[in-house]
Amino acid sequence: MPGADGTVWDVAVIGAGIVGAAIARELSGFGLTVALLEARDDVGDGTSKANTAILHTGFDAKPGTLESRLVREGHRLLGSYARAAGIPVERTGALMVAWTPEDLAALPALREKAEANGYDRCELVGPQEVYRQVPALGEGALGGMTVPDESITCTWTVNLALATDARQRGARVLLRHAVTAVGTAGDGTTTLHTTGGLVRCRWTVNAAGLGADTVDRLFGHDRFTITPRRGELLVFDKLARPLADRIVLPVPGKTGKGVLISPTVYGNVMLGPTAEDFTDRRATGTSESGFAFLRDKGERLMPSLMREEVTASYAGLRAATGREDYLVAAEPDQRYVLVGGIRSTGLSAGMAIAEHVRSLLADCGLALTPRTDLPAPPRMPNLGEAFRRPYQDAELIAADPEYGRVVCFCERVTAGEIRDACTSALPPAGPEGLRRRTRAMNGRCQGFSCAAAVTDLMERHLPAGAR
Repeated sequence: MPGADGTVWDVAVIGAGIVGAAIARELSGFGLTVALLEARDDVGDGTSKANTAILHTGFDAKPGTLESRLVREGHRLLGSYARAAGIPVERTGALMVAWTPEDLAALPALREKAEANGYDRCELVGPQEVYRQVPALGEGALGGMTVPDESITCTWTVNLALATDARQRGARVLLRHAVTAVGTAGDGTTTLHTTGGLVRCRWTVNAAGLGADTVDRLFGHDRFTITPRRGELLVFDKLARPLADRIVLPVPGKTGKGVLISPTVYGNVMLGPTAEDFTDRRATGTSESGFAFLRDKGERLMPSLMREEVTASYAGLRAATGREDYLVAAEPDQRYVLVGGIRSTGLSAGMAIAEHVRSLLADCGLALTPRTDLPAPPRMPNLGEAFRRPYQDAELIAADPEYGRVVCFCERVTAGEIRDACTSALPPAGPEGLRRRTRAMNGRCQGFSCAAAVTDLMERHLPAGAR
């Protein structure tokens, strides 16, 4: 049975988060037809939109694992891609702080782990150096370990850049296409039954994030179960930024990596995340208990931060599997590849995961002919506070006054940026999508002052089919 429009795709990638978008982009660089399927009405609207936005070196991954290798490679790949695509990255570095004698005793082994992972730039420091680097820390730090190459970035822009790049390379982005059933045919093709119609393909890549185990079962497997792990975070006003000019990490324990303090590329400071397991894969609401937990932690870590204003809070779900590594497996007989259990390191590892999947597909017999006509990466609008933005660019404003007309005053977002987002290759489906593309309504007032003007611009510029 043909797909809804008669097309048979060489590869269908399920899930348009960072990992799925990276895979679609990678495969579109070869002589293949690629479809990128997303259950929601926008790319990057699931796990990928709500994380700590840290570009990890992989220093603390378990040595010898697939995750360790791919995070290390992904850090390099995304760093290079970010420069080409205009994705904001700040090389802040990180400081892991020991608060107890047990923490302090663990630091040498953590440095050895970093070296086993190919990262040799960590240094053990005493309490005097800890407080020199982060004077606002609470009392009682016993020592620390530096990780100079940990960085912060914009997870929203990364996802959008990869999906836009895939589309520019010829991939079809199919939104509102949740996969509900799978059928196979004697000619070796697979038919994906989705909420947006039938999609027929020769190969399928399952990068469905929180839904990867569900899709895997549609292919007849029962090898893992995802437990949604909710992480809540508090976002502090930009006036708090001088308190934390680098990432402050806890020494990880048996239950996880713990609560960190991190600057953001938007100029704020972030505290979190919590770690609470759920069965509901839509449980992205924040909670009173989560706030109380974070405030208690914050009073110990950095009391002065707790005197600053909280301008936003959010929660994201991580795809916990109970395993210590990614679950990436090819099933040649089914022409199917599973990419599961990627957890919070998917931002850093995404582009390396894509290359790994491409290699698996080649090993399974998929013919991969590199294209010679690839377009340059898309140049993304800058959302980073450390770099020049349109309202600061006199030359840009002279050429188009809409870039000088500020609409969202908290975040300094202009009418030109909103217009550009609405008329882009992958326009937002609503206000939340616009927020991720421009920072509009993301500041102190959370849209109280600008929502009407922003909505009016959206209605004026959004194509009818995108609303």
